[in-house]
Amino acid sequence: MGMFTNLMAKIFGHATASSASSVAPPGTTIESATAPTPTTPAASAVSSVPSSTPIVDVTAILDDLAAKNPEKLDWRKSIVDLMKLVDMDSSLSARKQLATELHYSGNENDSAAMNVWLHKEVITKLAENGGKVPQELLS
Repeated sequence: MGMFTNLMAKIFGHATASSASSVAPPGTTIESATAPTPTTPAASAVSSVPSSTPIVDVTAILDDLAAKNPEKLDWRKSIVDLMKLVDMDSSLSARKQLATELHYSGNENDSAAMNVWLHKEVITKLAENGGKVPQELLS
């Protein structure tokens, strides 16, 4: 199992009926529930998340874990804190392994730049795989 898959499983594994939204009707995708407008191509209205995939409120799960954690972990800004929050190894070597898995093309010896990229990439990948995250974390 890859590092990202493990991270996603640890977060999504905390999903409960209250933190997972309802499943879209069969034959639709998450974003195609509304018809495309004449100025919007139909292809752009289709999400890559299958319709049978529930939306998992990543923010609610991670905020809940952070509230229960004795350490003050800022998962919204720090990949190290995010990994610690879900009980993953957050060492530099583990982060380099995650960066390799996610195809980081920068200098792995510049850990600050790599960490910023990793955090954004992980949040984006969570959203692409059925995670609900605030827009400000995606930009």
